[in-house]
Amino acid sequence: MKWFQMASLGLLMVLSGCATNTNESNQWVYPPMAVPLQASIQQEVQIARLNQLLIRPDLENEVRAKMFYERGSYYDSVGLRDLARLDFNQSLSLNPAQPDIFNLLGVYFTQVGEYDAAYEAFDSTLELDPTNEYAERNMAIALYYGDRIDLSYEEMQAHYLDNPEDPFRALWLYIIEREVDPVKAEENLRARYADKNQGWGWVLVAIMLDDVSEEQAFKAVLNGTRDNVMLAQRLTETYFYLGKRHQFSGEYADAIALYKLALSFNVYEYVEHRYSFLELGRIYDEVRAMQEEAKKVEENKVEVIEGS
Repeated sequence: MKWFQMASLGLLMVLSGCATNTNESNQWVYPPMAVPLQASIQQEVQIARLNQLLIRPDLENEVRAKMFYERGSYYDSVGLRDLARLDFNQSLSLNPAQPDIFNLLGVYFTQVGEYDAAYEAFDSTLELDPTNEYAERNMAIALYYGDRIDLSYEEMQAHYLDNPEDPFRALWLYIIEREVDPVKAEENLRARYADKNQGWGWVLVAIMLDDVSEEQAFKAVLNGTRDNVMLAQRLTETYFYLGKRHQFSGEYADAIALYKLALSFNVYEYVEHRYSFLELGRIYDEVRAMQEEAKKVEENKVEVIEGS
């Protein structure tokens, strides 16, 4: 893959990372990596503490609901999503007026392809908190993955116009708009990016537009981070949007590898990690459909030859 190309960077020593290149060829031997994130002692202690507190029979419902929410959040942060979902549901049974929980449940439903349930969850969030920006974006993304592109575009366009300075709104608007008109979508994203090329998020926009090469993107990540957690987070984002770019170009093998890399760092709370699973499933379905179509065409050719 061309992502291994890297010019004249020498040996980069990155805290907890693993990105090296050869002296002779100046080509990447391995893609830039970070140590996968692990549950911290603080997270484990908090989960254990909440386990003990929730056993107490004298807790008021409001307090118990808050504790279920807190424990569910810790479970979610370490990738235990089924346990997190169970705690969130128990919290809602005690206190239904919690927009943040509905938003998280909507993301879970999106991940597993239960789109109608996701829409209902995001609607509940926005009914309780009409200004919840995360629910607005997640609703548009759920509609995108649910193949309701027109509604998705309307939602994301309104979300983008609320804050045109947000590069992630611009990115997802492009991803969705591309389903309607790829050429126009790229023109619009270039116009949005033209005078807003500062900050990490806009580097990701440049990656999507192919204005920044993969070697430049990796150099920006490696030179801009000295902490393994941030390195893992930025690589998760970089590999996800590179995966989308390759997927749009029909380079499915490259896209699959990139989505797997985005998953490898265990940045469970990032949407780029959450939706990499969905993208992999979509690619597998698309490739399988192409193979079945090719098989049918071949079978029809055989029937024509045998009948002639």
